[in-house]
Amino acid sequence: MAEHGAIDTNTSNDKPADEMLSDWIQCICVVTFDLEFGQAMELVYPNNVKLNEEDKTNLCYLAFPDSNSGCMGDTQFHVKIKCSQPSNLRQCHINYNAKCPVFLQADHRSLYGFVFFRQIKDLSLPRGYFQKSVIILSQLPFISLFTEVCGTIAPEYFKHGITGIEVAWHDIKQWPDLYAGETVSLPLLGIVLQAQLICDNNKICSSSNSMVPDYQLPVVVSSLYELNTFGCFSSIVSQMHLLWELVLTTEPIVVMASSPTYSSQVVQALVSLIVPLAYYGDYRPYFTIHDNEFKEYMSKTLHPPPIILGVTNPYFTKTLQHWPHIVRVTDTSKKDTTNKSKLRKGSNLKILDAKPGVYTEYKPYLYKDKSIVKKLLKGMQTKRPEEVQSALLRRHFLELTQSFMIPLERYMSSLMPLQRNVSPFKAAPKPWPFNPDNFLASLEYAGPQLTCGIKGDWKGLYKQFFRSPNFNGWYNVRYKGMMMKLQVLQIEALSSVDINNWLEGKQEVEIVDMILKIRQKLDDCESKGYQLNKRIKDQLKVKMDDIICSLPDDLKNVLSNKKPSSR
Repeated sequence: MAEHGAIDTNTSNDKPADEMLSDWIQCICVVTFDLEFGQAMELVYPNNVKLNEEDKTNLCYLAFPDSNSGCMGDTQFHVKIKCSQPSNLRQCHINYNAKCPVFLQADHRSLYGFVFFRQIKDLSLPRGYFQKSVIILSQLPFISLFTEVCGTIAPEYFKHGITGIEVAWHDIKQWPDLYAGETVSLPLLGIVLQAQLICDNNKICSSSNSMVPDYQLPVVVSSLYELNTFGCFSSIVSQMHLLWELVLTTEPIVVMASSPTYSSQVVQALVSLIVPLAYYGDYRPYFTIHDNEFKEYMSKTLHPPPIILGVTNPYFTKTLQHWPHIVRVTDTSKKDTTNKSKLRKGSNLKILDAKPGVYTEYKPYLYKDKSIVKKLLKGMQTKRPEEVQSALLRRHFLELTQSFMIPLERYMSSLMPLQRNVSPFKAAPKPWPFNPDNFLASLEYAGPQLTCGIKGDWKGLYKQFFRSPNFNGWYNVRYKGMMMKLQVLQIEALSSVDINNWLEGKQEVEIVDMILKIRQKLDDCESKGYQLNKRIKDQLKVKMDDIICSLPDDLKNVLSNKKPSSR
């Protein structure tokens, strides 16, 4: 391992870049405190992974707690940064995204960092402390899984140096391909982590891509992304329905907590409140004054953007007073859960010194479900396990979100053109436009009241939702999915049509254009991770061969050499 304070971003691995890549993890970083440079990147492994300098700087500042005087020993948390120069997703991630739930998709615009920070007294060092962080970087939001991975790798690094990371990376390279719907076994430094990659319809395949030795029991990661939800919100449990509305409509929220561990967990739990809907605003589980966008978010002349910030620095108590929604939470380990009522935000309020609560002027559209609140509060009195409390909380808001989304999904499906209107030789039809007024009118007979007993102004909540990034994101994904389905229906229609009848009387330019369009449609399906039925592809290949045979020899040769891509 490099000496404390040394800056060494080169390692001994010199294998080709493609052999060192992992579908799961982008790289492993080590950040140290250097007397001359401050927090600095000591190591990036593998060394052929190139991080932008701006991203490196951002990661270095996020790698250490804002105020680490109370963070002796080991501290784990996670961060999220916007890539300064986003790159395209690899094909393995595109294929995975096509099958997995939207909220678990790989994101080319962001990096998730899983941090293991160690601070111990060491009088042999100039500052009297050893301070260093190990960071796992990935484009995948597998919060629970990668927190476990980082907690396994970091101690080995602190014990054995770079060798610990090299051995861990060798194991990571043995992990199976990303495939939604599989139960996977992931060997890592003498243990085996077992996790389920859920698919879009929430059906889990029982097969596994890798075997666990009979003598070795796996460490089961019960969820890729779920945390101790109830532990995050136990001090404000009576205000959970208010928070659900704020997250659903992407209102700007700042979470003030005492540590980066608790801050990152609460922000992540907030984002997960609206599962299976993906959160399309920005969110930073741990945010510091060194962030590039710090000045923008502190501006009192601009309205805060749709983002959830997690902060711990007391400096934010003054600079974020103008934000419309401030959540003050108390770590459950401190057992300070006596006050659960909503508190109004005051102009001179010291939020970090205030009681836990949601400080806002927002008036909810829906009434809270008092039964679930009473059940959770009773569970606290009877010492019900937090795992059970979390399961109750997640199930309630999952069903509430589904009740909210089912009318939208039903209406969106009604905008799909009928299959009989899909012609093999004309441009594929487009879905009908989304009309908010028509949707709101449909709520009278097909609204959330069919699946949910909560009363309130549902129409007002939908109108607020329509103005949010969450609606735009959901609509764009659904629209693209419908367009792809229409393209596939057209390809299926082409595969079964009598192509010889169509060829009669056609000019060469029309015939060549048809061949190029078919190939383009096939390539689009492949590149977007949509696997066409093999029978359909075989039939289309025969059709294209028949079309090419009808052309002059010079065009035959040209088109025969331009084979459609196959993967």
